[in-house]
Amino acid sequence: MIEKIKTALDAVKDPEIDSVSVLDLGMVEKVQFTNGEVVVQLLPTFIGCPALDIIRQRVEQVLSSLEGIKRVTVEFINHPPWTSERITEEGREKLKEFGIAPPPKQMGPNGEWQIECPYCTSTYTMMENVFGPTACRSIFYCKQCKNPFEALKPISIWM
Repeated sequence: MIEKIKTALDAVKDPEIDSVSVLDLGMVEKVQFTNGEVVVQLLPTFIGCPALDIIRQRVEQVLSSLEGIKRVTVEFINHPPWTSERITEEGREKLKEFGIAPPPKQMGPNGEWQIECPYCTSTYTMMENVFGPTACRSIFYCKQCKNPFEALKPISIWM
């Protein structure tokens, strides 16, 4: 039943980036199933993310429709902290397809980060604004293909 639940969770998309699921983003920390009751523990990508209520509702809706599930509880937990390293490879590809650069896999020795353009894969990019449309994104510009784009900010437990 746990695998069936996780498969269903793949249908729960991020409300702001509808190409990636809560599984792709690495938000699912734990799933428990006992006697028809499911408890799903999720890690928010940012504390205070305004999309958390929508995500909770979508998880409850998707899982409540599964046969054998009588009750769904969604808990947002903060430990362990979510980091951008939790994004799956499939999630990273889906972000690029959506036009958002995934966070870099590695940070420089002084905390600097290089972003690859999601359109042409060039690293000849520059940050236009650290503040994007949401707390988890920044605005970049590709000097190679001349496109502006958003990038997910890297979040690491080492920062």
